[in-house]
Amino acid sequence: MSEKYKSNLELAKEKLDAARAASEQVLLKHIANGVEITSTNVYIDDSVAIAPGAVILPGTILRGSTVIGAGCVIGPNSLVEDSSIGAGSQINASQIYGSQIGEKNNIGPFTHVRVNTVTDYGVHLGAYVETKNSNLARGNTVSHLTYIGDSDVGKYCNFGCGTVTSNYDGTNKYRTTIGDYCFIGCNTNLIAPVTVGDGAYTAAGSTITKDVPAGDLGIARERQANISGWAKPKMEAYIAKKTKLEEEQNANG
Repeated sequence: MSEKYKSNLELAKEKLDAARAASEQVLLKHIANGVEITSTNVYIDDSVAIAPGAVILPGTILRGSTVIGAGCVIGPNSLVEDSSIGAGSQINASQIYGSQIGEKNNIGPFTHVRVNTVTDYGVHLGAYVETKNSNLARGNTVSHLTYIGDSDVGKYCNFGCGTVTSNYDGTNKYRTTIGDYCFIGCNTNLIAPVTVGDGAYTAAGSTITKDVPAGDLGIARERQANISGWAKPKMEAYIAKKTKLEEEQNANG
């Protein structure tokens, strides 16, 4: 081992020790202020504000001008940057950037909240949901596999799995407006600019290109046609192949 390498290694150790000490001081400051932190596997910028009674779980990273409200549970494995999290909210295994999360929200797991997302009280953004530049009013439920971008959403709406606000045409971005008490069916594509009125439905599998008036059902599907016998010759070879494989597996124990 060269002397130069030894010197670099010692310098690196000093830097790491200093970083650990600085991080520990920040954690101790919050713990002394009534924040529950039970693991050193947490990183918090000195600029972050956390209210007493919040819980910060392992794997959490809090950066920038982030503010965490009382009674929040952040983590495990969450990153919050330059965002405010309202009192009593839970952020589980998710990332939030430049946004305002309301009180009693339930975010995650695996949610990506991008800049300029604003949520009101009691919003749920579940697994594999992504939001950006959108306002979601009180009580919205977006459980899984949905993209909401450049949108204004009224209160107590329910988004089915696979909903997409198609906000970009390759040149310009447009907004989607959804009223109160709407039900957006699974695999709905909302082609902005478009408005869904209060209390309206969209049928599952629809691509909505025109406004849906309040109280209406928007449905945009091709009529189903079944072609008799089309699959039979294709499936015979597939079934024979899998049957042979199963027989071989059974014979080999």
